[in-house]
Formats: sequence, C-alpha cells, structure tokens
Amino acid sequence: MQDPSTIYIPPGYGRISFGRVELKNIFVAVGALTLAFTIFLLGGLRSMVSGNVSLFDILYAAAVSLIAVLSGFMFHELAHKFVAQRSGAWAEFRAHPMGLLIGVVISLLGVIFVIPGAVYIQGMISRKQNGLISLAGPATNLALGGVFIALFMAAGQSLLGLGFYWIGMINFLLAAFNMLPIPPLDGSKVLRWNVPAYVLVFGVSIIMVALMFTGALIRL
Repeated sequence: MQDPSTIYIPPGYGRISFGRVELKNIFVAVGALTLAFTIFLLGGLRSMVSGNVSLFDILYAAAVSLIAVLSGFMFHELAHKFVAQRSGAWAEFRAHPMGLLIGVVISLLGVIFVIPGAVYIQGMISRKQNGLISLAGPATNLALGGVFIALFMAAGQSLLGLGFYWIGMINFLLAAFNMLPIPPLDGSKVLRWNVPAYVLVFGVSIIMVALMFTGALIRL
C-alpha cells in the first residue's frame, strides 16, 4: 500500500498523466479549499450560527467558492504540472493535510489563509524550463482573471456578476502573491530565469489587483 505522503516516480515519466494517489490528493484539496472559502464567504462561524444565513446563501457561496478554487488553485497547479511534464519531468500534486485543516479552522473566524499543497517535480530541467514551469501558474491566474472580469462586465452588478468579480479578484491576488520574489514562491524562480518576463507578469498582476481593490473596474 502506497503512503500518500510519499512521492513515487513511475516508469515512463515525462508524459502528461495523473497518478491514482495524485487524483485522491486533488479531490481532498479541492474539497477542503471549497469548504474553507464557503465558510469565509458566509462570514465565518458567528455569522453562520446567527440564523441570518439562508440555504440560498450557502449554495451561492459554495458555487462561487468551487469555481474560485478550480480556477484559482487547481488550474494554477495543473499549469505547473503540464508544463513540467511537457519538459520531460515527472510532476504530481500532493495535498498538505495540515495546511488544509488549519485553513478550514481559520475560515471559521471569518479569515481565509490556506496552504493546500504543491506540485512536486523530479527530473533534469534547465533554468529556462524551471522558469517557464514556475511562470505557468501565475500566467494562468492572470488569463483566468481576465476571463472572469470580462464575464463580470457582461453580467453587470448582478449577483452573478459580483460572483464573477470575486473569482477574478482571487485569481489576480494569487498571481501577484505567487510572483513575489521570495523562495519558494514562483516569482523567485522566474526572476532568476528572465527579469523582463518577471517584471511584466508581476507588474500586470499588481496593476490588476489595484484596479480591483479601488473599484476602478466596477466604475467602467
């Protein structure tokens, strides 16, 4: 029986594929993250037990949270994985059980902070390949953030539109955070590989976060 916390490198690595242990880890991470974000959107435990939260509120928060988790977190990690595998490396996601548990507990206080896990990579890769692998996650967040902002502009300031806005903001925040030049974040590896690419992606991330938080995009 395989230990889910251990990395096993199967024969024929380097192609795009998913391991059984990896799929279980993805399922656990997505479930825990969705729960944490749902609780956070509902205002934490105090708000939930106050009796002011309806079934519709719960379903809406859960739907928005699931989409935010899949786009902001899962697609970010899968981008790392696929680029790594296309570069000839072995790459699989592993959840961080304690980080997920702490995230769910903290969300009860109305705060969100989760360490879900990471894609582990093995193989001979160059500095450029490592930079591209690291860039893939934040770049995916930026692209998805743009998609959800476009959907928000199409839907307007309706309940659906505000959901799109929140999901877009999560993606831009994740892009900016992961591009910080602090190891082991993606930004430190991108900066070592290509300074112009780092400045471009990090700069766009910061600009989009600023536009979101100032409400400039809502006023357009």
